[in-house]
Amino acid sequence: MNYEIKGGVFPVVVCQLADGESMITEKGSMVWMSPNMEMTTTGGGIGKMFSKALSGESMFQNIYTAHGAGFIAFGSSFPGKILPLQITPGHEMILQKNAFLASESGIELSIHFNKKLGAGVFGGEGFIMQRLSGSGTAFAEIDGELVEYELSAGQKLIVDTGNVAGFETGVQIDIQQVPGIKNKLLGGEGLFNTVLTGPGKIWLQTMPISGVAGAIRPYIPTGNG
Repeated sequence: MNYEIKGGVFPVVVCQLADGESMITEKGSMVWMSPNMEMTTTGGGIGKMFSKALSGESMFQNIYTAHGAGFIAFGSSFPGKILPLQITPGHEMILQKNAFLASESGIELSIHFNKKLGAGVFGGEGFIMQRLSGSGTAFAEIDGELVEYELSAGQKLIVDTGNVAGFETGVQIDIQQVPGIKNKLLGGEGLFNTVLTGPGKIWLQTMPISGVAGAIRPYIPTGNG
């Protein structure tokens, strides 16, 4: 599979497939394709469908297979970037669950639960993430601009939860409270932050859709008036 990322604030990735090659997506991100692409929909088994239902994800995957050389394009649903990721055995990635866009069929998608009690109880959307394993190329959807950091062993970074797009599996994630009652109530930064601890690479997004939704909520009329 060869690919090219096109566009500006609403990018697409155009994937050129050889005969028999397949791509998978979980949220209907296909925007155009050649007529020799065949789509099939699968749930991946009862157990996997149940775990996806618990996490709020789509229970189904769309698989697109080329019959002869063909192409398929996947588009982002929000202004931002498309990040290509090379997944190999022993080099897995963790993404926030809405970041996954599409991948080659050799990628295995599974639910990743943060093990720390703090992350589980207070992490909200950050609690349930998605693990990418196997072998192949995957594409992640980044809201806004992309910022990368390489954390050394023990190095920490405090991040607003919605800005965490993903990280390598060597990175540890936990949640800490914003200190001080006044800061919690008046600071406007919420009650908790995410703490990422190296070693490993992390990907941050500058304009999470959850933050945009919160910013415009006060301006949306309510009721029938």
